[in-house]
Amino acid sequence: MKKISIFNIALVCLLLANQACKDNFLEEKTDLAAVKEDDVFKDPILARAYVDYVYGLFLPPNNAQTFVATQDASENGGYSNTFTQTTDELAGETDYNKKWNTISYINNHANKYFGQRMSASVGNNVWTRMKEINVFLEKIDQGGIDEATRNQMKGQLYFWRAFQYFQLVRMYGGVPLVLSSQTPVVGNNEENSVQRSSTAECVAQIVKDLDLAKSLLPGKWDAANWGRITSGAAAALKGRVLLTYASPQFNPNDSRERWQAAYTANLEAKNLLEQNGFGLFQNGGTANGKSWADLFLTEGSANSEAVIVYGFNNLTSTSGAVKNNGWEQVVRPRALSGSGSISPTKQMLDAFPMLDGKSIDDPSSTYSYDKRKFYKNRDPRFSKTFVFNGALFPYANGSEYRQWTYYWKNKKGAYVSTETQGANASGIYLKKGADPKASGISNGGAGFQQSGTDFIELRFAEVILNLAESAIGSDKLTEGLAGIIEIRKRAGLENKDGSYGLSAAIGNRNKLFGAVINERRLEFAYEGKRFYDLRRWKLFEADSPTAQRIGVKPLNGTRRTGLFITVKNSGTEYVGDLDPLLRDSKSGVPVIERQPSSYPSGITNQDEYLDYLYDNYFNIAEKDDLDPTNGAWTFSWYPQYYFFGLNQTILSTSPYLQQTLGWDSMNGSGSFDPLK
Repeated sequence: MKKISIFNIALVCLLLANQACKDNFLEEKTDLAAVKEDDVFKDPILARAYVDYVYGLFLPPNNAQTFVATQDASENGGYSNTFTQTTDELAGETDYNKKWNTISYINNHANKYFGQRMSASVGNNVWTRMKEINVFLEKIDQGGIDEATRNQMKGQLYFWRAFQYFQLVRMYGGVPLVLSSQTPVVGNNEENSVQRSSTAECVAQIVKDLDLAKSLLPGKWDAANWGRITSGAAAALKGRVLLTYASPQFNPNDSRERWQAAYTANLEAKNLLEQNGFGLFQNGGTANGKSWADLFLTEGSANSEAVIVYGFNNLTSTSGAVKNNGWEQVVRPRALSGSGSISPTKQMLDAFPMLDGKSIDDPSSTYSYDKRKFYKNRDPRFSKTFVFNGALFPYANGSEYRQWTYYWKNKKGAYVSTETQGANASGIYLKKGADPKASGISNGGAGFQQSGTDFIELRFAEVILNLAESAIGSDKLTEGLAGIIEIRKRAGLENKDGSYGLSAAIGNRNKLFGAVINERRLEFAYEGKRFYDLRRWKLFEADSPTAQRIGVKPLNGTRRTGLFITVKNSGTEYVGDLDPLLRDSKSGVPVIERQPSSYPSGITNQDEYLDYLYDNYFNIAEKDDLDPTNGAWTFSWYPQYYFFGLNQTILSTSPYLQQTLGWDSMNGSGSFDPLK
């Protein structure tokens, strides 16, 4: 018998250790050194370790920036913010939002996720992940493990194969369907030279795998296995897949049949999940968005909204099982030893409606939008998502900590930030998913590194909005509106017009499409979903027909900006070398104290005092240096990106593959039609 050649044993041991955490199913670690391949499929413990290893190939690594990072912008299994920066959520130039002289497979905008060249070491890429899954599915029935155990393990890997193929299809359209393990070879090999299947064939295979997974998996696991894929998770992913397939990216002719298939799948997912105790998280009540904010911090079976979850722990770096969530560290300011590297945009700030659900520029809103006090009377999710100048940003050792981001001009004429350890780029911080009880403890580096907060990849709220969008697409407009309302109601919005601010969209299919896409923008802000929604609805180009149709402003030609808040005194800009709002031991307070021990007459608390400061001492301007400032840079997306071309990395080693229409290759223009 040969030793395992399927995967690198050292990597397996390390990965199993690193994945171990609050997700109990990963806590058991086995030394797999010198294990024979056939023994893996005879021993349920070793077989389970194999399954857990496959989970690890897809899950974010230690210190990942979970909420905004995705795996499908790199070729080697790494997570990055690239696609979030290719939206209105984060600024910065990427290969997909800048100008190019030509659209070509030799450029980095031909996404490399599809694959990489074979090397001496085994990397974590699409096809190595696929091979691990296929080997297991081929051999697990041969070792004598009892059928019930085998079925549960097979169900999980059918899910991950479907997950992997969906990631590919929404990037490229149809791809090679490789459903059995291949032996890697260098050079030409006809058996391994699998051509791209049509998009329709790939979607059918994804659905088939998810139906198999659904039939083999339990509706819920016991506490020791919480976090494993359930039948409801498989159904929910199927709903996401078919919603994507019904969207304008794949369905330019607006086939109602596609929308109906998506509706049926998402309704099944919702019902199946509810039968097993899943639903919108509403513990603590919906007032002021409390339950909405708490859902990101509630873990285990207590969180009914967590359909697919990625687990982390708060162990120290000295532990072999450490797997911290890097989110807490990147959202916290440098003054607290965070990195402050996530800088939300003004565009997202402005997207959140008023408390009655109507947009900030809607004259029919019950509330008048005040540009000076932009934070007043907003959607409760606004203050749970963002931290602005003067807002609370509590943590374990600072329950009343407030984040200040203002600037002033010194006597040399340069602007100085009150953030002496360094300001973030936009003057806005992100609160979503930040734990008010988080410890500033580090793992020998920056603070807040020992965060164990889990990340929910697919929430029950998405199932509701997927169903709502599918209902709208299949002309069930009243049902679609009801789904959006259900999300707004849980968020704590007021119902002043009988429809939570959506009365203008009632009965209009296009306006309801616009409403559901906008609701996804708010509900899933900074959860790694925005790029895919913009792409599947083709909302990038300035002349986008779908953007015009549903009333959404495209991204092309725009710049992402922030807030630049400066201090004024008696109506004029403050100039001085001392922080105008802090008490100096020698000179006192140059202008006014930002957090005084007592308040002016008529003001009883710090929130009221903050309003007073904004009315009298702050100027607010748009900060326009987040995107490149050299030349007249604006967001530039090309229509060829709706279906990426295969990069030269893969075409040079697999020249038999058809290139995507609209892209070139070493063999001429692309001929593969992703819409078939």
